[in-house]
Amino acid sequence: MGAAKRSEAVTAGVRVEAQCQLVPERSDPENGKWLFAYRVRISNEGEAPVQLLSRHWIIIDARGRVEEVRGPGVVGKQPLLRPGEAFEYTSSCPLRTSHGSMHGTYRMIRPHDATTFDAEIAPFALGEPDAVH
Repeated sequence: MGAAKRSEAVTAGVRVEAQCQLVPERSDPENGKWLFAYRVRISNEGEAPVQLLSRHWIIIDARGRVEEVRGPGVVGKQPLLRPGEAFEYTSSCPLRTSHGSMHGTYRMIRPHDATTFDAEIAPFALGEPDAVH
């Protein structure tokens, strides 16, 4: 079963929704380069504030090549989300094939008691519009 171009997961009261689309004007299929933009919305549905500390992405192309990306925050930020708040951002992912998938986790902390947990980013597909694989 393939991943959808949208995904959603809830971990410990943190909802992560993601979706992607091809950026044709920044892709160069003749030279094996595709760029996908993805938008992520992180919502705190819990009862205590949470802060995003870091990210861990696993990107898999159509040839099965795996790339892992780890780092602090997202788009240079480590947002603090109070109950009911959300943070949304857009980023991009270059790929050497016309389709693949992404998934991962965000390391979160609850500042009031310093507990940490990994919020799941469910798998979503990277692919050209209406492509059948």
